[in-house]
Amino acid sequence: MIHGMRIKDGKAAYVSRFVRTSRLKQEEFFGGAKFMKIGDLKGLFGLLMVSMQILRLKTKVLDKSYGFGTGNTSLIYHNGKLLALQEADKPYVVKVMEDGDLQTLGLLDYDKRLKHPFTAHPKVDPFTGEMFTFGYSHEPPYVTYRVISKDGVMHDPVPITISDPIMMHDFAITENYAVFLDLPLYFRPKEMVKDKKYIFTFDATKKARFGVLPRYAKDDLLIKWFELPNCFIFHNANAWEEEDEIVLITCRLQDPGLDVANGAVKEKLEKFVDELYEMRFNMKTGVASQKKLSDCAVDFPRVNESYTGRKQRYVYGTILNSIAKVTGIVKFDLQAEPEPGKRKIKLEGMSKASLNLALVDLVQRLKSSVNVIDAKTMSADPVAVVELPHRVPYGFHAFFVSESTSSARTFGRIVMNSTQKIKKHILVTHNKTNSFSNNHWDEDARLSRACLIVAGEDLAKRRPRKPQGQARKDSHAGRPESSHISQGQLIPSSWN
Repeated sequence: MIHGMRIKDGKAAYVSRFVRTSRLKQEEFFGGAKFMKIGDLKGLFGLLMVSMQILRLKTKVLDKSYGFGTGNTSLIYHNGKLLALQEADKPYVVKVMEDGDLQTLGLLDYDKRLKHPFTAHPKVDPFTGEMFTFGYSHEPPYVTYRVISKDGVMHDPVPITISDPIMMHDFAITENYAVFLDLPLYFRPKEMVKDKKYIFTFDATKKARFGVLPRYAKDDLLIKWFELPNCFIFHNANAWEEEDEIVLITCRLQDPGLDVANGAVKEKLEKFVDELYEMRFNMKTGVASQKKLSDCAVDFPRVNESYTGRKQRYVYGTILNSIAKVTGIVKFDLQAEPEPGKRKIKLEGMSKASLNLALVDLVQRLKSSVNVIDAKTMSADPVAVVELPHRVPYGFHAFFVSESTSSARTFGRIVMNSTQKIKKHILVTHNKTNSFSNNHWDEDARLSRACLIVAGEDLAKRRPRKPQGQARKDSHAGRPESSHISQGQLIPSSWN
């Protein structure tokens, strides 16, 4: 499901809509789930689910010719299209209506040139307008790289040679290169059945490999591979070039613990280690190095996307105490010097006690709210608060689309099943963190007006007088998937 918020003239309108995938339509017809879910793929039950799906496809009970994914991981905007993404399938195009409502237009296969899955984390170069993407598969070629022109034309596939089928959730680009992550989370269905494990198995004995390929290569003959100690990575913050080196800022897990996340041994989540790292790959010497930057578990990193593929200063992320639970948000200054005796850099952040996530989950009241946070100060006092009509469940990634960028020409925001963030323009999100503006301003300028969560041009330029007394809070009636848009007031909470 996508959750959208349109913010204009000091007011907010919220809407939630399912991505109308082929999978959803078929399951609505049958009145229940028929496609297997990735969480089912464990042990003998996983084998049973795989066998049932194969049988249903062969007997034409189910049809996967128009996609079978959920489109519920992340969103990206490219060539006038807003794409809902999930890495096992192709993109779905979603239209933002004039009133902020959302409409699924259908599957995008780039004139039938896209024959493989499409990552949930493609990268758009803010200078060239091109989009770079890949897909991973359980059959050779295990990874396929693609370049899409700014006009939406998909170039020929570039197979990336790796030895085994893996999970590659993210990658990175620089001005001249693409960086691929060959990490030892293997697709091993035999072990799923034999050892009652999850279908993806982490091999702690293998090295982590990173491949650096020229962005416009026609094949992978020029790729350079680097090795670092064993790890897994779900999300990268950014990458850039410094002289002979490629610099990758990423969130490094010592062990993804997917069996744990799937409910096997929940107490082990307390040992969850996911930290911000800087990795360097020297293209001349072939030497790779890494250093830890954070002193807490951090993931879902975001930067100002005007700096995608270029050196940037700030990284924003969520503080975690497990693979699924967020306890705060944090801002890193990569140019700051660590305190004496420390090798890790951490800037302003919010602890569990003062948590003000963009979508604050008020579980006790079964409600959620959108909080606008000042990105420059990272103050625990929100700039503004929007109470939502009902609780928004935990989800994944967030995204903004500006009014000037969006062909819909509306103010708004979309979030996918998640904690959310805001901006003056179209705010599109699937979860805990967001992207920022398109303008090549000073990196923190756009973020500083209202951070991770807001772009705040209206708030910054038309900031009202400091309100006297307690800010008024409007109430809303909730609905799971609104048949119409729920209107609400943008409530000033505190002003500088």
